[in-house]
Amino acid sequence: MPVKEKTRLWLWLGLGVGGALLVAAAVLILLLSKPQPTPPEPSTAGTTEATLPENPLKPEDFGYQGDYLTCLTRESVLGIDVSYHQKEIDWQQVKDAGVEFVMLRLAYRGSIEGALSTDIMAQQNYEGAKAAGLKIGGYIFTQSINPQEGREDAAYVLDIVNGWELDMPLVYDWEVMDPSYRNANLDPRTLTDTMLAFCQAIEAAGYDAMVYFNPSQARVNFYPTELTDYGFWLANYAETLNYPHKVDMWQYTCTGRVPGIKGNVDIDLYFPPEE
Repeated sequence: MPVKEKTRLWLWLGLGVGGALLVAAAVLILLLSKPQPTPPEPSTAGTTEATLPENPLKPEDFGYQGDYLTCLTRESVLGIDVSYHQKEIDWQQVKDAGVEFVMLRLAYRGSIEGALSTDIMAQQNYEGAKAAGLKIGGYIFTQSINPQEGREDAAYVLDIVNGWELDMPLVYDWEVMDPSYRNANLDPRTLTDTMLAFCQAIEAAGYDAMVYFNPSQARVNFYPTELTDYGFWLANYAETLNYPHKVDMWQYTCTGRVPGIKGNVDIDLYFPPEE
């Protein structure tokens, strides 16, 4: 190939490579200058938990008296919580076994369609427990997804207990039992507002309100510091209360056995306010 043609070829090749490099540089500058999406804010549900009141009770404050746990250093009251799953209950046997209170499931909200229903044993359990001399409270098991449904839950519960004599709180038991449930992806802000809507409606009607939860929920699902005006009912299955924050009631087992009830039953300790 003649020298001039070789020179011309190298010139074109150089221009081609240089042009490609200029285009690549321009594209890189455009990409770097383009506004990048803001990363989502992390949930702060867990960060607020650290500011909750410290639990004055320590693991060593608990021990067994007979078949049931008790607090050895301050007053605690033995109770159970039941639903239609326990079927027929001999309430006098329950009372004679040392149980002093019961939390009755009053209603539930469907996990998929979201419809409200009454526990079919609620009225019968109320009458039996009352006749045996037990103190009584109640709860709704719910998969609500917004504050409006929280208010509906409260109204439904209040209609059920109309005319009843209650000694214990009315409780909001919000749980996700499966990823397919309608409330599985509820954000902490909406859940907290939903819990507040229920509790505010319950207290406006003259009853004490309480929230049921487990330690994981308090860390990631809602803002517990916004609910300290209401009672806390902790579900934490152990033989010692090792939760670091103050609670009013502790569900310490779901496999308890109590005379008068066939099969397993949840057992609780309630800590009355100290004067």
